[in-house]
Amino acid sequence: MAAAAAAGGAGAAAALWSEVNRCGQNGDFARALKSVNKILQISKDDVTALQCKVVCLIQNGSFKEALSVINTHTKVLTSDIIAFEKAYCEYRLNRIENALKTIQSASQQTDKLKELYGQVLYRLERYDDCLAAYRDLIRNSQDEYEEERKTNLSAVVAAQSTWEKVMPEDLGLREATYELCYNSACALIGQGKLNEAMKKLQKAEELCRQSLSEDSDQNVFDSKKKVKLTNAEGVEHKLSKKQLQAIEFNKALLAMYTNQADQCRKLSASLQSQSPEHLLPVLIQAAQLCREKQHAKAVGLLQDFADQHPASAAEIKLTMAQLKIAQGSVTKACMILRSIEELQHKPGMVSALVTMYSHEEDIDSAIEVFTQAIQWYQQFQPKSPVHLSLIREAANFKLKHGRKKEAISDLEELWKQNPKDVHTLAQLISAYSLVDPEKAKVLSKHLPSSDTMSLKVDVDALENSHGATYVRKKAGKLTGDNQQKEPGQGDVKKKKKKKKGKLPKNYDPKVTPDPERWLPMRERSYYRGRKKGKKKDQVGKGTQGSTTTGSSELDASRTASSPPTSPRPGSAAAVSATSNVIPPRHQKPAGAPATKKKQQQKKKKGAKGGW
Repeated sequence: MAAAAAAGGAGAAAALWSEVNRCGQNGDFARALKSVNKILQISKDDVTALQCKVVCLIQNGSFKEALSVINTHTKVLTSDIIAFEKAYCEYRLNRIENALKTIQSASQQTDKLKELYGQVLYRLERYDDCLAAYRDLIRNSQDEYEEERKTNLSAVVAAQSTWEKVMPEDLGLREATYELCYNSACALIGQGKLNEAMKKLQKAEELCRQSLSEDSDQNVFDSKKKVKLTNAEGVEHKLSKKQLQAIEFNKALLAMYTNQADQCRKLSASLQSQSPEHLLPVLIQAAQLCREKQHAKAVGLLQDFADQHPASAAEIKLTMAQLKIAQGSVTKACMILRSIEELQHKPGMVSALVTMYSHEEDIDSAIEVFTQAIQWYQQFQPKSPVHLSLIREAANFKLKHGRKKEAISDLEELWKQNPKDVHTLAQLISAYSLVDPEKAKVLSKHLPSSDTMSLKVDVDALENSHGATYVRKKAGKLTGDNQQKEPGQGDVKKKKKKKKGKLPKNYDPKVTPDPERWLPMRERSYYRGRKKGKKKDQVGKGTQGSTTTGSSELDASRTASSPPTSPRPGSAAAVSATSNVIPPRHQKPAGAPATKKKQQQKKKKGAKGGW
């Protein structure tokens, strides 16, 4: 029984350590602390568990409690093990002298202790020792914190210049960050160079804005480190309520981007309870639901908030429409956008709706959007630039989609506002030509004559350009038949003579051509292939002068008295069945002798005919 209990306890401890490791990697130190406390209930003097508890408390900003744990377990947590954590808690609790003693009493000076030692010397205003400490760190360290060490080094030089009136030395630091620029400006202020300091401060401000405007996804771990600084004691007394609220919003966003879903929901729910009318908590909750692929639930959450807070409904509905578009529901997104009454007439909204309806090929709804917006401006802001611009866009849209009849009223309104607009008049005439040709003729009288139009166009250059469809040819010399013709005499086009196709020598127009003559012999329906014993009926080639008469001619069974063979399928058997009709390709012309010379037969054997 005891062995089973021990095994069960070991299994539970392993599961708890896995939970601690997972929470530590996700930065959820509050949950990690709960698991560590459960481990300490199993083994109260576990050194690793005690160290993890101290780290979790420090990460959560509970420095007093962390220091209490260290002082309570001095037998287990010796100075060699916990020196840095103890000194850091004392430093954050503003017990600077105690922190210095703890650092100096450590048996081994690690890089972490050296970093903290420099911070302690700075707080004690021992700037010369602090400068030496940071120089030693920069010289002997190679990691990703070099930029921060240089920033601290410049801060020490600025403090010497400001408080001790020491002429600052040139450290050769490249002022690529806003911290370095700010420290350089402080050093200049200490020297009384205020104009130069102002330029440095302006540069620092610009760099700071660029740094803060960067995406959280790219610098998420750096953001976590910066947010932790807001957990220090006394910060709440230095910031306004709006600033503290903004920090809490950023914590919730950071939890979302670091995949801490539970922490994000907890923070956003707390913020919503504190400020029920505020938009950001609901938007953060909806964004978290979307990251979890729960789009319908996110839209429902936003709809409920819009119903409860009509003053914020416009912004919420814009977010809902964006979610619908992301899901591919463009028509539903249009319905949501059109329900925002205070934005229906805005040019941006009209443009978005027309684009979306055009994508869905719903031209009638797009025209309806134009009509409603134009009516609003006609009532509240008639003849304003936006009003006329919407009429122009509506007319162009209707003409583009073949709605010329519907575009007439818009074009007439535009022409009334500017009777000298020839382009609008031409569009109006074109539209009327399909509906009322007589009206089009009347309007065409208002078009300027060609004499009054001064078109500075180089006709020769236009015709010879690459884009011209017709290029005028230069006149050549007139000779013979190419002489100049009398006026009125038209040019007669020469017809090209069509070449007659060549017919085979044995072509017979009375016989229907073989329909399969274009196919190779092997692909014709009547092709039976070569017989294996075909050569047996023939005499070998032999010497010159030997006979080539086939044995079939000497066979008495193949005389005229024998019944005729049936014609091959697909052959031109239009003649009587008693005559052995040869396909047209091999047919002899009428009246040709039955026998020919040997050379002619060999020559015809290899000839290729088209029939």
